[in-house]
Amino acid sequence: MSVQCEVTGRRAAGDVMGIFERYLSVWVALAIVAGIALGKFFPGVFEWLSGLEVASVNLVVAVLIWAMVYPMMINVDFSSLRHAGDKPKGLTITLVINWLIKPFTMAGLGVLFFQGVFAGLVPPDDAKAYIAGMILLGAAPCTAMVFVWSQLTDGDATYTLVQVAINDLIMVFAFAPLVALLLGVADVIVPWQTLLLSVGLYVVIPLLAGALTRRRLMSRGGEQAVERFTGQIKPVTIIGLVVTVLLLFAFQGERILTQPLIIVLIAIPLIIQSIGIFGLAYLWARGWSVPIGIGAPAALIGTSNFFELAVAVAISLFGLNSGAALATVVGVLVEVPVMLALVKLVNGSRAWYERHMAGGASA
Repeated sequence: MSVQCEVTGRRAAGDVMGIFERYLSVWVALAIVAGIALGKFFPGVFEWLSGLEVASVNLVVAVLIWAMVYPMMINVDFSSLRHAGDKPKGLTITLVINWLIKPFTMAGLGVLFFQGVFAGLVPPDDAKAYIAGMILLGAAPCTAMVFVWSQLTDGDATYTLVQVAINDLIMVFAFAPLVALLLGVADVIVPWQTLLLSVGLYVVIPLLAGALTRRRLMSRGGEQAVERFTGQIKPVTIIGLVVTVLLLFAFQGERILTQPLIIVLIAIPLIIQSIGIFGLAYLWARGWSVPIGIGAPAALIGTSNFFELAVAVAISLFGLNSGAALATVVGVLVEVPVMLALVKLVNGSRAWYERHMAGGASA
């Protein structure tokens, strides 16, 4: 059994994650292959599914993400939210990484690779479009999937919610001017429907459902009832993740098969960015003696992206078939495998991380 399984499995009643978590990497790999194949052989079905959207938010994917987020929301202790400000270090790391470092390093890597390393492989106009898409990804920190990554690393559910909520609030005011600055565009069109709907679907609704469920469970059996129930439904998170991966790769299967080189070229700087941002935040958290339940989610929030918003803005600014839109889609395809690898890294390095905490911890 992997370290990832040992860490999360200990808290699951009767090890109900079982085969799902033990072979998570295998299921995701199979989902990627199956998604590409199904998208190729049954394009009409997935075109129909991809068209089920409101304000550029796919409703099928939204339901799956909701299913992934809901189990963690049950663990949110609302009585502890008012004390979140007592642990400023985790929030400081999250905010500095997301708003003062990540957007600018993403833009820098885009320029380095597409106007430098890959200059002879990509036409200049296309290169600018890919850079624009990368910038849109870099300026949109994750809202939904980070709850999944936090859960898989035994993150503090309450504090993760605080980190995501504050990022969402800042995003409402900072996303447009930051993108305008980096793109050199004076008039950035922010699809407010997409932004608000995504926050509602991925944060507000599952949070309310989780709070009601927690209240009912606490009245029946206290914390033990909560842990027992969340342990039983944890497979929903893994199943939702695998099906989401399958759908995302099915939606983009044709592009992957017809433009493999461009997909790889875009993926390279995105992967470097993800690893670099994660490493910076994770080492900072460890060096600053932030508990891993707070430090790991802080690093993972900065690493992952609010891809729904990035894709919607790319389509709005540059068009559906633009290079910018393609770059944001590649961001979606790269994110899940990379984040799963980083989750495994967190769980595998837990003992190393916590040795530094032996002298005392603060957040």
